[in-house]
Amino acid sequence: MKAIVCTKWGSPDVLQFKEVAKPIPKDNEVLIKTYAATVTAGDCELRSLKFPLGLKILARLGFGFRGPRKKILGQELAGEIVSVGKDVRLFKKGDQVFAHAGFRMGGYAEYACLPEKGLIATKPTNMTYEEAATVPLGGLESLHHLRRGNIQKGQKVLINGAGGSIGTYGVQLAKYFGAEVTAVDSAKKLDMLRSISADHVIDYTKEDFTKNGQTYNVIFDVVGKGPFTGHISSLKDQGILLTANSMKSRIVREPGKSKTNSKKIIGGNVEYKPEDLVYLKGLIEAGKIRSVIDKRYPLEQIAEAHRYVEKGHKKGNVVITVEHNKKMLRKTTNK
Repeated sequence: MKAIVCTKWGSPDVLQFKEVAKPIPKDNEVLIKTYAATVTAGDCELRSLKFPLGLKILARLGFGFRGPRKKILGQELAGEIVSVGKDVRLFKKGDQVFAHAGFRMGGYAEYACLPEKGLIATKPTNMTYEEAATVPLGGLESLHHLRRGNIQKGQKVLINGAGGSIGTYGVQLAKYFGAEVTAVDSAKKLDMLRSISADHVIDYTKEDFTKNGQTYNVIFDVVGKGPFTGHISSLKDQGILLTANSMKSRIVREPGKSKTNSKKIIGGNVEYKPEDLVYLKGLIEAGKIRSVIDKRYPLEQIAEAHRYVEKGHKKGNVVITVEHNKKMLRKTTNK
């Protein structure tokens, strides 16, 4: 099968388009014919190991010292199940699914094996494979954090870094929970954020939300840049700061209170659950949330996709399309 192999830690140039052995599912696994995957900021961080020194050492110990032990990266995907292990009961051949592979990786290939009881579900009927591939990481991450914020109808919620993979789902989920949502990002993303029902938008290059006098019940910080002090000052009494997708969120292990008041800071590791993926599927099929796709790249151009994502300006998601039997398609076209 065709796959993108990460030969060592480094720039996007370490990603090589190669022919590798097709995986064989274990007794409890399904084999997925992948039609779409994604490139996230997290994928780029992992590929490059652009972490602070302490985390970089831990990453090398966990994932490989000179290069990744799992050579095929890619954390989320969508495709069709083509075979199942003998003990699999939840899925069958022909099921159309979307999945979060996590640190098992494997999304950047024509086929991937995942455990049936992992983060996998039948894909929403009203989504394409490309759209569905964007849901697992951003959707699950947003759902986890916003639930911890216990958002109530009518509350004011601000999402900092609203225009990326996590933020776009965060805006829509917060609206679904009944909040009045303010989305913060760069100017070129503001129209997109309005299109997914953000009530207010702020261009961070022109306005500092921590200094405009507005306060919020919940601030969901996806960016993780700068000190917490400004965010905390923008919270109402009993307000909650949620931290995601940042080094700080990995440091904040448990809910903690500000030293000066009852405001809370909540971060730490995310707990993904298969039932939450099914929950998101239900919201999608009910028309409550949708995917936002900025660009699409074929599998063989994945290095270019990584370069684009690393610039930090993507709107929503960047999708990788996986074409099977490409040579056959060309022959059919030429007839």
